Amino acid sequence: MNPQETARQQLGHNIAMWGTPGSGKTTFLGALSIALSRQDQGWKLVGSDVPSTDALIKLATDLAGQRKFPQPTQGIERYRWNLVGAAPGRRRRRPWGGPGPEAVQIGLDLRDPTGEVYALNAASEDLVERLVKSRGIIYLFDPVWEFVKGNSFDYLYGVLLRIAHRMVDAGEFSDGSLPHYLAVCITKFDDVRVLETAEKLRLVTPDTEGLLGFPRVGDDDARALFRWLCEVSRSGNAELVLNMIKQFFHEDRVRYYVTSSIGFYVDPEFRLFDPDDVQNLIPDPDNPTQMKIRGPVYPINVTEPVTWLAQELAAQDRSRR
Repeated sequence: MNPQETARQQLGHNIAMWGTPGSGKTTFLGALSIALSRQDQGWKLVGSDVPSTDALIKLATDLAGQRKFPQPTQGIERYRWNLVGAAPGRRRRRPWGGPGPEAVQIGLDLRDPTGEVYALNAASEDLVERLVKSRGIIYLFDPVWEFVKGNSFDYLYGVLLRIAHRMVDAGEFSDGSLPHYLAVCITKFDDVRVLETAEKLRLVTPDTEGLLGFPRVGDDDARALFRWLCEVSRSGNAELVLNMIKQFFHEDRVRYYVTSSIGFYVDPEFRLFDPDDVQNLIPDPDNPTQMKIRGPVYPINVTEPVTWLAQELAAQDRSRR
């Protein structure tokens, strides 16, 4: 581990990703790089080593250029990226005089084991170690996977208890809550089943700030959608996921987001969104057993949870100085 990474971990300047195997963590990161480029708000994602840089290039170009998803993970994939931007309120002296915004660098770590590896518990200690050292966590909840498999609780419970055990030993669980910030991302909003569920609950509004006018679920309503989606879990155990989040994390350190890594379909020629033709993931006509991304990738609510975590960690660092 290089000195820069060691110092960053000591400050808790890491964001870790967590979710069931196959929940789309690598796809989310490819979409994050695309979304940051589309929004141009000063944040950028760069690799911290050559393999991670190469992986990021492939993830983003596969999604945006080839319109295909990453290949399923074989074993355990280890990637480290840095989210680099300017933190509000932090200023540094420029060489030519006058204060400028101080650059902030946040580590973004991914451990993405397959279901088989995860089930054998071979990866859990490595995952727990990364989550313990991080102070920001992106938790991906796949409502389609949960409806079909119903096993999100199985992958949450053991890891969460191991984290709590480590925090107790470190004296960081004295108030009964973990010190982490948690961004809960309800994925696959582009799936018609998820979109129609949100519409039936009257949680959908048009995105008046975006150029395309996509449907969106506001952050204030995202938790309500999450709660309802937990109730239709195949196993009936997903509501325990929500309960454990409430029990183990500070309420003011948890936010919910409704996200999509690929977005809704947009006509590539006219760049128009048609609310009657939203599906951007369709069966591949050349291989009906596989799915194909139909049009350009316009990620939804992918940057927001990451930049929120980055800003909270930067603010926490300022308060320590």
